[in-house]
Amino acid sequence: MSAATAHSFNKILNQPSKVASKSRASGEIDDGTKKLRRMILVEGIPSAADPTLRPRIWKILLRVTDLPAQTFLDYVARGPCEVREKIRNDTFRTLATDRGFKERVREDMLVRLLDAFVWRNHDKQENQQLGFTYVQGMNVLAAPFLYTMPSELEAFFCFSKFIEESCPLYVQPTLEGVHRGLKLLDRCLKIVDPELFAHLRSKNLSAEIYAFPSVLTLCACTPPLNQVLQLWDFLLAFGVHLNVLCVIAQLLLMRDEVMKSPSPMRLLRTFPDLEALPVIGIAVTLVRDLPPELYDELVKHPFEIQNS
Repeated sequence: MSAATAHSFNKILNQPSKVASKSRASGEIDDGTKKLRRMILVEGIPSAADPTLRPRIWKILLRVTDLPAQTFLDYVARGPCEVREKIRNDTFRTLATDRGFKERVREDMLVRLLDAFVWRNHDKQENQQLGFTYVQGMNVLAAPFLYTMPSELEAFFCFSKFIEESCPLYVQPTLEGVHRGLKLLDRCLKIVDPELFAHLRSKNLSAEIYAFPSVLTLCACTPPLNQVLQLWDFLLAFGVHLNVLCVIAQLLLMRDEVMKSPSPMRLLRTFPDLEALPVIGIAVTLVRDLPPELYDELVKHPFEIQNS
């Protein structure tokens, strides 16, 4: 079955038409990308049958076509960036309990990628609205790219594109996008499950308290990694904003225990192991329950600056 699915994915990827995800400006998505997205949703990427699929598909979804090696090498050659110490404080802890990750991604690879990212944005600062430096949580967001991509070069350009275009507000020094996501999580939960929302509120629990790591890292903080990657296939295909609904889906999967518990925070401190398929299935159905204007806010919260 997975071999047949891999064949179908390869057929789409090998089509001569340029498969490229929509540009936010045009809003148009070409047929190849539509097919890819549909297959990701219905079948999932069979990376066990063909390990080359996920990196190729992620690059298409992120619209990463240029990989100028010299540019990356120039950043690396500059050595430690000004926040190297801050980076080193986090990198050794990245997915520390995941043996497969530790075997494939060494700490120096993470440090190099994050250093290079800071240098890249150090150079671009003058001509962009949002500046970027290293903020806590970036190490975990970089981890899936280093694990998935065949080279540090590809990981670097995919990570950079992802941060700068998909969730720039998540990595501002104030973590503005993350805090907006947490507020939206409370508002969405109140609509989709008022009883659960009221129970958590009665214990003084808001999303800010129990869901911060899951929103900040797009669930990459919840093992196992193979399930995180499957969830990210979905988020890269349909939008980072859906992570908020994926966190609600995890809550709904543990709803009975949470409702029975006199102190739910004990349960919520560490979410149960991630199961991507049920989480994605629930998240997709939740979209239909939200008023259009709330969903619109959800879509924009990772990247659109609010006019105060």
